[in-house]
Amino acid sequence: MDLDQLHTFLEIVRLKSFSKAAQSCFRTQPAVSAQVRQLEQEMTAPLFERLGTKIALTPAGHIFAEYAEQILDLKRRAQDSINELERVPRGELVIAANEATCIYVLPRVFSEYKKRFPNVQILVDRSYTSRVVEAVVDNQADFGITQLPVTEKRLQVAKIHADEIKALFHPRHPLAQKERINPQDLVDIPLLLPKAGHTRSLLNAWLEPVEDQVVISMELDSTEMLKRFTMAELGVGFVAGSHCREEVAAGRLVARRLGPEPMVRQIGLIYRKDKALSKAALGFIEVTMSHAVTEAAAPPKRPGTAERTVVRTTPLGH
Repeated sequence: MDLDQLHTFLEIVRLKSFSKAAQSCFRTQPAVSAQVRQLEQEMTAPLFERLGTKIALTPAGHIFAEYAEQILDLKRRAQDSINELERVPRGELVIAANEATCIYVLPRVFSEYKKRFPNVQILVDRSYTSRVVEAVVDNQADFGITQLPVTEKRLQVAKIHADEIKALFHPRHPLAQKERINPQDLVDIPLLLPKAGHTRSLLNAWLEPVEDQVVISMELDSTEMLKRFTMAELGVGFVAGSHCREEVAAGRLVARRLGPEPMVRQIGLIYRKDKALSKAALGFIEVTMSHAVTEAAAPPKRPGTAERTVVRTTPLGH
């Protein structure tokens, strides 16, 4: 049984004629009769009574007609819902990202997206970098936001955010007055380091010239804890500049650039290359790219002036 057979059957019922139904369905009358025979064989009951040149539904035909109408109505409703989905997307998107990215990078993206796609539910899978990539590859998340580089060949990668990793001090710390911090400045000074991840790898490489003289006071897996412990004067922390703007502006922390060259981290949007993208998914890419932000290298501050963070919005690839 297929939907075309049901349509033909209901046209016969409506027009009370095989020949008229054949014309309506753009088929020959023998083809229409063959479709009815197939239905009757499948239902194991006659659906029409032939009364000379007239036809009438059998009791089985009456029952079948009711269900045929419901089936075709469900088909129409399903098509209407699918068409409506293109006009007003709904459903859900799963976004995998670490906690700091969710707090400091994504709020504006999510806010804009919800304005444009209010019927799409956003589910956040809070994960570490390696888990973010794994979640997208395994199709457990639609998108991932993670530090670059990502070398997985099955993923499409778009740069969406960049800023500097900075040394974080309590305002009373002696090194808080320096404009730029070099690895040699931190010899024998307690350090608060990220427990794992790409930022930790960058810091390990940066500290390598003095690795035998480094004092790791704590290894933390939370940016918020790292900032709080730095404010408690437990050591020198390291976070992305965008993650400590509020505390620096309020005077609770001091952020200084690393030397001799700035340490820049890149954040990317990742998704599977082979995945069909719905209108809701394409909208998320568009909104995310429209909010792509780069924290530009700020010029060295003059003595006695506050450190400035310069932010510019840039399109992908610029």
